[in-house]
Amino acid sequence: MSIKITTLSENTATIGCLAEWGLSMLVSTEDSHILLDTGTTITATHNADMLGVDLSKVDTIVLSHGHFDHTGGLREILRRTGEVEVISHPDIWAPKYARVDDREFYVGIPFQRLELESLGARFKLTREPVRLGHSIMTTGEVPMNTAFEKIDPDVFVMKDGTLQQDPLADDLALIIQTEVGMIVILGCAHRGIINTLQRAQELTGNKTVYAAIGGAHLFRASEYQIEHTIAALKGMGIKKLGLSHCTGIPAATRISQEITDAVFLNNAGTSTTLP
Repeated sequence: MSIKITTLSENTATIGCLAEWGLSMLVSTEDSHILLDTGTTITATHNADMLGVDLSKVDTIVLSHGHFDHTGGLREILRRTGEVEVISHPDIWAPKYARVDDREFYVGIPFQRLELESLGARFKLTREPVRLGHSIMTTGEVPMNTAFEKIDPDVFVMKDGTLQQDPLADDLALIIQTEVGMIVILGCAHRGIINTLQRAQELTGNKTVYAAIGGAHLFRASEYQIEHTIAALKGMGIKKLGLSHCTGIPAATRISQEITDAVFLNNAGTSTTLP
């Protein structure tokens, strides 16, 4: 089975595409078109037009978590797709905040659920993995198993009128099983790229991670975490690693020094066919 991953929104872009802080990737197979995340504003729809991508063919939208930079383009996307199933975790609708320069800002979904439903969104919210065909599924909730991966301390959720640490239980990814191993499509990997890949191994019973593409959330990571992440990726024997969005340039550079043949920058406009 051939898998085509087209990145519609990312922090950086190829010529002709727009860039913004955020992420959106279209996963296309012979019989399905799944959009993981929608970017922050209009970049996903603009870049789809530039790349000749017909968003009306999208049959499923998966939201990796409830932050604005992965959900903010949803309204414009729905105007192209019409009625479509939107799969995610119930916590995407939690009132999410982040601390920047000692101030807290709302960073959750910038729309009301009823508005999105009026545009055709049919939300399926569950903590469990969801199968999207015989070879594609979501991870559902990702367990925090590694000792070196932690939730960002500057993300919060409003509960009972106070800001509390957000465990980001809604953070999930896509798993695609192929004859050469798994391909894992990451949103932000807030709960850790290694935790996420291990979750994919657990769910599928397949230890071979052929590729991981998307955000690895290492832009604020310590050297300790980055080095342990590199060691774990080497141990998995990963063959393709498309780094995006919240990975961060220092971490991406360090990883590319150690896993040179696998790493590529996955920016808006990038189209990758695997395996």
